[in-house]
Amino acid sequence: MDPRLTKELIAADWLPRYTGMAVEEFGDFILLTNFKSYVEAFAQRFDCEVRGRDRAMQAASNDKGLSIVNFGIGTANAATIMDLLVAREPRGVLFLGKCGGLKKSTEIGHFILPIAAIRGEGTSNDYFPPEVPALPSFKLHKFVSEKIVERDLEYRTGVVYTANRRLWEHDGDFLDRLHRLTAIAIDMETATIFIVGHHNQIARGALLLVSDVPTTPEGVKTEESDLKVTQEWADIHLDLGISAMTDIAVEGEAIKHFTF
Repeated sequence: MDPRLTKELIAADWLPRYTGMAVEEFGDFILLTNFKSYVEAFAQRFDCEVRGRDRAMQAASNDKGLSIVNFGIGTANAATIMDLLVAREPRGVLFLGKCGGLKKSTEIGHFILPIAAIRGEGTSNDYFPPEVPALPSFKLHKFVSEKIVERDLEYRTGVVYTANRRLWEHDGDFLDRLHRLTAIAIDMETATIFIVGHHNQIARGALLLVSDVPTTPEGVKTEESDLKVTQEWADIHLDLGISAMTDIAVEGEAIKHFTF
């Protein structure tokens, strides 16, 4: 094999190409998100530069070893960023995303720490057989849960269903299947991040914000309702991620699972 075509070398070339930020500028810990506004808020908080405004992804790094990347929406983009991060070999990655609540106990504004994700998206099948569960790194989630408890905020744990399909709220058969699967929420990235992180031996987690309750007609997300959720909860969501990942860096506790 031509040594120029190793995965690590390709990723080292493409990570700056996608984000506008050099590999060495990325911190040991990474926040992933779907929202440019989170990157902008992060940069304002730490007085750092946003890179990649003209690229597919935007990124920023503070001076504490923490970076944030807006990778876009969907499982293909989630897999891409988790592959590209092998160039940096981060110690931990936390996804800050939104999800649709599927249970009566999951109200808008609640946070969800998934204990696992159902691989309904298909993208993860390119990395492991369907029998391999999509799991987070337990110790990373422990830090996140501590930060939520410290703030006396509502959060849930459970299994998230990850889909490749965005427009499904009208499909009765799909809704029936979601009910049978007993998932607590639905999103479009979590399972992929967990599986590709496992494949690349990157410790990973997800803190999801319930932004809608799509199993009821009045709960389907609209631009207006999503804006309200963002205004009320985005700052707290981002702050929880920053606090958790910063504490991991300060305490220096290993969060990577054993390799079998």
